[in-house]
Amino acid sequence: MSSSSAALADYRAALNSPGALVPALASALARLPIAMTTLAVLLYTQRVTGSYAVAALVSAGALAGESLGAVGQGRLMDRVGPTRPLLLAALTYALAGGGLILALEAGAPLAVLVGVAALSGLVRPAMPGASRALWAHLVPAGPRRDAAYSYEAISLEVFFILGPALAAILVVAPWPGTGLAVAMAGMVVGTSIFALSRPVRAQRPAPAGPSVGMLGALARPGMRTVALASLGFGLVIGSVEVGVPAVGTAAGSPLLGGVLLSAWSVTSVLAGFLYSLSPWPRPLHLRMPFLLAAFAACVAAMALIGPLGLPVLVVAMLAAGALITPQVTAHSLGVELAAPAGTSTEGFGWVVTAAVLGISGGQVMAGVAVDLAGPPSAFLAGGIAGAAVATVLWARRATLAPMPPTGLGAVREPRRGGCAPIGPE
Repeated sequence: MSSSSAALADYRAALNSPGALVPALASALARLPIAMTTLAVLLYTQRVTGSYAVAALVSAGALAGESLGAVGQGRLMDRVGPTRPLLLAALTYALAGGGLILALEAGAPLAVLVGVAALSGLVRPAMPGASRALWAHLVPAGPRRDAAYSYEAISLEVFFILGPALAAILVVAPWPGTGLAVAMAGMVVGTSIFALSRPVRAQRPAPAGPSVGMLGALARPGMRTVALASLGFGLVIGSVEVGVPAVGTAAGSPLLGGVLLSAWSVTSVLAGFLYSLSPWPRPLHLRMPFLLAAFAACVAAMALIGPLGLPVLVVAMLAAGALITPQVTAHSLGVELAAPAGTSTEGFGWVVTAAVLGISGGQVMAGVAVDLAGPPSAFLAGGIAGAAVATVLWARRATLAPMPPTGLGAVREPRRGGCAPIGPE
């Protein structure tokens, strides 16, 4: 699986699978707000408090809460099915998100804002993991399922084209909290429809494999490597999500930040589809460190906006955007490869958790850098952090590398605790 590629016919077959239409559409409605929420919270808080550092801390609080909630919800869905956990999460998220808006409007202290934001993130419906895990029940393993995971990554990037621009537009509405309110409503409604759709209600808990203890899916070294790749990816993304709006504000146009973030998602969608047809490097254990290192280098180059001007930022962003979807797809394939039996939703939850923790850390790091040294420093910090994680990934690559088969049809055992599919290369 780690070296397979998906053809256009595999995309069509996956999306035309019986029962896929309703949950796919509902998932789209629920996941579009994911692309809006981070920027909406950041810009809304900055408008209320006047500080990017404070805004980054509040946004990071929400992301930190989400990182814990994604794993807990994923583990619960693996045990009891997704419908009841998702419906409960949708209800509690509506209440907690409303509390965050009230706290911001009331001018609550920073500790209160961060705490309420963390609570809203904790109960945010874990839709990315639930949506990805559903494809394992709808399509068989192989290129068709790889295409389904690639679709998940590409569709999310389409939302990242629309979401940041929509959040940036709505923040200049008469009430700056409009973007956050719209995002919350879409997430609650989409999650509810997804949870009540027939294929999701028909999902049953996966048969459990050998006990993996308190760490669950993360007990596998290969799964920890996938989570580390997602963490590094998030660190770089978080730095850009703060640095680019700061560039727009410094240029006198808050809307510019949302437009630029949407622009790099355009190249992500196009390049992601083309890359899935012929991924390189083909072995997954080599692909992850390579993609993250290239991504970090492109983002670090965005720091040259100071001496060379805005065009350099745009070119570097487009190049970096081309590496987003291939990484997200690789993370999904990594979960399929490394997660123990019966823990797929939790495994996806760990990937989301790692990415969210990375984004929150990247935002805080970049917010402080912007306040101290200006917008370009955010990109440099993100690039350095991503390069450091890519180096560690390279050192851990063997945890995802299958042993060479001993003969045709041989079972390939993983190295150092990894997990690999059955069959010849």
